[in-house]
This record gives sequence, structure tokens and C-alpha cells, in this order.
Amino acid sequence: MKPTYIAIVLTGIGLALGIVYLVRRDHIYIRQALFWLAVATASFLLAVFPPLIDAVGSVFGIAYPPTLVLLAAIVVLVVKSLLTDIALTKVSRDLRRLNQRIAMLEAERPDDPSGPK
Repeated sequence: MKPTYIAIVLTGIGLALGIVYLVRRDHIYIRQALFWLAVATASFLLAVFPPLIDAVGSVFGIAYPPTLVLLAAIVVLVVKSLLTDIALTKVSRDLRRLNQRIAMLEAERPDDPSGPK
């Protein structure tokens, strides 16, 4: 096995261990961790079975199969970025609605001594 492949295998294993550590410490949700574990598994498999890249590239008629890996990585990261933006928008919307509900509840209780005067 070439040193490059060994480095990729070690990177995949390190990424997987790091993700498991972050999940155990409650720094990342399991839903996001599954995505990153899939990335780690894909890098591990592509490093262990390098002819797989050439086979998939030839099926799609790509002249230089390693560019398929770069294209796939770009597409996956763009989709991940889009999903992250969607989640952030949902959280922001929920926070705004929650703040509005709190303001309406505070406005309904003028006799509350802890409220604004």
C-alpha cells in the first residue's frame, strides 16, 4: 500500500474517532455525526480499495478518475452547506417566534411586579 493511501486511511480513522468523541461529549448531535461518519467511511474505503475509484470513473466515462473524487467532495460539501443554512434558518425563525410569544405574554400581564414598569 502506498504511503498516500496509508495517510488517507489514518485520516479516515482519526476523523471517525474524533466524531465519536464529539458525540460522547455532546458537542455534536448524532444526526450531524452520521454525515461525518459517512465521510470518514468513504475516505477509508477509497484508500483501502483504490481501484474502486478507477472502476467508477470508467463507468461514467471520466478520463482521469481521481477528479471524480474531487467533484463528489465538492457536491457533498455544497449540499451539506445548504442543509446547514436550512437548519440555521429554522432555528432563527423559531427563536424569533419564541421572542414574540414571550413579548405577548409579558404584555398580557401588566400586574406582574417583576415585569417592566
